Amino acid sequence: MRIVVVGGGIGGLAAARGLWLAGFDVVVLERERTDEEIGGGILLGPNATRVLRRLGVGAGLDKIGVTPQAVRLVRWSNDALLSDFDLARDAERRYGAPYYGIYRPELVELLAAGLPDDMVRHGAEVVGVTNGPTGAEVRLADGSVEAGDVVVGADGMHSVVRGATVGDVNARFSRMVAYRAMIPWQKLPEGTGTVVRNWLGPGRHMNTFPMGAGARYLGMIAVVPEPVWSTESWTARGTVEDLRAHFDGWSPGVHALLDVVTDPVYRWALHDREPMPHWSTTHTTLLGDACHPMLPFMAQGPGQAIEDAAALAACLRRNRADVPSALARYEVARQPHTARIQRMSWSNNTSFHLPDGPQQELRDRGLSGSRSTEGLHWLYDNDPEHLPD
Repeated sequence: MRIVVVGGGIGGLAAARGLWLAGFDVVVLERERTDEEIGGGILLGPNATRVLRRLGVGAGLDKIGVTPQAVRLVRWSNDALLSDFDLARDAERRYGAPYYGIYRPELVELLAAGLPDDMVRHGAEVVGVTNGPTGAEVRLADGSVEAGDVVVGADGMHSVVRGATVGDVNARFSRMVAYRAMIPWQKLPEGTGTVVRNWLGPGRHMNTFPMGAGARYLGMIAVVPEPVWSTESWTARGTVEDLRAHFDGWSPGVHALLDVVTDPVYRWALHDREPMPHWSTTHTTLLGDACHPMLPFMAQGPGQAIEDAAALAACLRRNRADVPSALARYEVARQPHTARIQRMSWSNNTSFHLPDGPQQELRDRGLSGSRSTEGLHWLYDNDPEHLPD
């Protein structure tokens, strides 16, 4: 079976690696002309790192991952601790896999390492997909065609594969924009710990976390309101001055970090889509942001793409003789789970940003003293290779 994966990011490479290890013939088409990945950080829970270990990159993952000392929610005005979750410290014991802060380019490099040299084709821009009775064809901008028994769209929010197969769905703008910055560790205030912090405040919040092999950086994602947005680039430039202005009057802890932020600062509009009821045809399917883009308020976007990759490989491996049934089973296994995360992430856009007052006080009382992640056991203990009958 030949499988064409469109998109060479985290989800696409995880899928390629899993399918290749399962014995399939795989080609990855990536439109960027180099393998240089856009910088930035992500958090990966044990639900994702468990899959990565099965893909054979566990040793490398341990080298590039940073285990936070704590995961804390903090009050915006005075750094008061609202909750201190046991997740990072206890992930291995509780869920059998670690919780890591990761520098995104290092993970992409790790997933690509060891793949056959000709598997990933850079500069391969896909312009269309045709689904047929026995397979699918991918048309490229240079006029060439790649045929496969399966075409996997791992091509992100603006997926060409989605639009050409199951039809496009309008993106939903959250009216929030995220600023993204990286602070070299040596520039941080003395005593800064390797802690995930999420300052919750009126109309906005700030998240920081350690990342990069050896904890080289503190990643910062600052989410602020933006009523109108016309640029949809992940790499639109922002300014340090604008970032600081958005958090004027916030706590000493926030300002101590903002004081050492330097260019480059990026910003991007936060969009998602309503959960899609279907994302597969007889010989095409989707994964990651191509089928379930979600706001980053549960830190699950990359992790769910990695889970998709595992579930897809498992479905095709167990039903090689009937591709349509395998893809249908994959969709049934993943759609309810990812839809739940999409909806919860959207609701956090409200709960994270409550104005000071009765609702905020009620939220904070609910968080006060909380350490257990029992309520998220369904998320972190999920095994995407355990498929429904």
